[in-house]
Amino acid sequence: FCAVNFCEASTCTVNISEGIMKSLTFERIIVGKYGNSKEKCEPDTVNGNVSIAIRMCSREGGTPTLDSPKILDCNENFDSLALQVQMESSNVPAIASNIQILTSMPEQLTTQNISAAASIAVQILKKPNVSENSKASVAVMATVSQLLDADETEFKHNSLVHVATSLTKTMEEFSLTSNISQPNVAVQSAPLKLSSSSILFSAQRATALGYYQPTKLEIQENVHELLDDLRTEVQILFNITSNSSSDNGRVGFVLYQNDKLFQSKIYQSGSSFSKQIVSGNINGGNTSSIEIAFSPKYNTTELQLHDHACVFWDYTVNDWSTAGCAKRRDQFLRCRCNHTTNFAVLMAFQIKYKYAKPLEYISYIGVGLSMAGLVITILFQIFTRKTRKSSVTWMLVSLCFSMLIFNIIFISGIENQNARNHSRDTRSYHQQYLPYDTASNTLLTSEIVDPPADSWCTAVAVLLHYFLLATFMWTALNSAQLYLLLLRAMKPLPVHFLMIMSVIGWGIPAVVVAITLGATYREGKALNYRQEEFCWLAALDHNQNFSVQKPMLWSFLLPVALILLFNIIIFIKISVSVIWKKNKDLTRNKKDSFMKKMIGTISIMVVLGITWMVGYLMLISHEETSVAFSYLFCILNTTQGLQICILYTFRSPIFKKKISKVFPVFRMPEVPLYLHAKTYYISKAQLQLAKHSQETFRSTQTFSDSISLSTFPNGS
Repeated sequence: FCAVNFCEASTCTVNISEGIMKSLTFERIIVGKYGNSKEKCEPDTVNGNVSIAIRMCSREGGTPTLDSPKILDCNENFDSLALQVQMESSNVPAIASNIQILTSMPEQLTTQNISAAASIAVQILKKPNVSENSKASVAVMATVSQLLDADETEFKHNSLVHVATSLTKTMEEFSLTSNISQPNVAVQSAPLKLSSSSILFSAQRATALGYYQPTKLEIQENVHELLDDLRTEVQILFNITSNSSSDNGRVGFVLYQNDKLFQSKIYQSGSSFSKQIVSGNINGGNTSSIEIAFSPKYNTTELQLHDHACVFWDYTVNDWSTAGCAKRRDQFLRCRCNHTTNFAVLMAFQIKYKYAKPLEYISYIGVGLSMAGLVITILFQIFTRKTRKSSVTWMLVSLCFSMLIFNIIFISGIENQNARNHSRDTRSYHQQYLPYDTASNTLLTSEIVDPPADSWCTAVAVLLHYFLLATFMWTALNSAQLYLLLLRAMKPLPVHFLMIMSVIGWGIPAVVVAITLGATYREGKALNYRQEEFCWLAALDHNQNFSVQKPMLWSFLLPVALILLFNIIIFIKISVSVIWKKNKDLTRNKKDSFMKKMIGTISIMVVLGITWMVGYLMLISHEETSVAFSYLFCILNTTQGLQICILYTFRSPIFKKKISKVFPVFRMPEVPLYLHAKTYYISKAQLQLAKHSQETFRSTQTFSDSISLSTFPNGS
């Protein structure tokens, strides 16, 4: 059963001011979100071209339901509302409603808008008995939730430090008397009784009847340990040592879904990090310690929680600190902090992409077999060069060598050694009852504004970048050689052909890598060039979005795409003009001819790296399709070295002959294959090309060997 998770487009007629009725139109709205009306304020008003109303899509009894629209006063803006809220006789609900509407499009909010809205929210929350005014309270909380959806770069200005601190402190005080939940922020309160020895706050997200429900908040008394329910997203346990002499005490909690209001000068948000912040406040009692447990949920099983750290917000310096906090890892991410006053605790946990085990096994097995195959191919090409006479070694050996070095570095060094060392304290996901560890409660280096240099990982990234680019470059050069040998056979090869190819094959990748390093790498800023966890090119920005400013796109994906396009064009030309060209005079067995052509086609496809195009198909958003192409990509490309060995070494008659001498059981009958060729004669008298009426055929060792990239006249 699949439930609807949105409210359909709607139209309604409302009274926007005294005696003025207006028809409002709303697009489809997601459950739990506000939608803006298509109708705007008049251009000559203060809020010209701003949506005149918003409407909430909520769920009642499992059915999406539209709330009544909230109407904006088109003559009110942030400045006028800031003046009004300071007056004792101000209409607080109206101000709260207007500020909610003005912040309903977070992506358009500027730093000044955020500052003004936060200041107004603070003043409303400080109003006497504001928690009893549900309309104003909900509107203010919705405003704060919308602010947390604004662009994070807008929060990094120093002008927001004071107002953000004021807002978070005010939210803590407000949490003692209110119970409100919004998409990005929630507050919960409860009385503190004389009999209470502990207070447990928990937030749980759940799905029911096929749809997503908002966070369920709950406070329990006298619970002596954290719950083991993995459905619980976050828990806080207050261990209370003494209460006030009456039942007038209160506890309050605030849960933030990101850390935008807690901007740090010491730490920065890494591209692979997710963060949640929970703050607590106790009035009328003391605590010996607090314990926090996080169990974040994701929509895909392809992610695993790799590491975490817990810190608290120190209001004396307006920054995060690990002092007094320890962490522990079992099925939850846990913290224990020895703080007895109000606090805000951050759980920063790194997300590491975890590939399915079969893909991991395929990768290791495939790369291992490829390395063995590449070594065999290189040795065979070198030691049988004189025997093969007309077959050169340099082009194919260069391709195999660059591919072999890349595979060796990839299998042994792509994971950052420092990142592994840092996470050794992280225990098995299922290992429980471990003590809290204070010493290991640190954030990863990518969280620090100026992380220490890791020259080893940077060097590995540079080598991987260079040898993979060189591998693709040699596929392009082999493609060019094929074109010259098979499609322009009547013209001699350029002078110093091998020298030119060597300079291009090894030199251009070096130039690209050098330019990339010069443009991105700075002392203490290595993560502009590479990732932290993996020693490979950086691709994502701090918001986990693919960035065109990172080197992955312009120094790798773009050059590789151009090379593959060139190789595909040559591959199609050779396939049509040479391999699959029809020959009416061919008398060989048709089935035998078809199989030889297929092997020849596959040989060219493999050595030109055409199979790497499957990688682009992995970008398809459909999950099942993407997974299927992931397996196909992994199988085809991790075994590319093995495929080259089979097609260009194991199938060679020379290799078969030598193997059959050592192991007679592998002796195989030779089956000659004839490749159609045409003989041309030039008439010197007429200086024109004349095609001879007869056609000749020449025997070759194997089809793949006759068109292999190692075929080169006169040797080398």
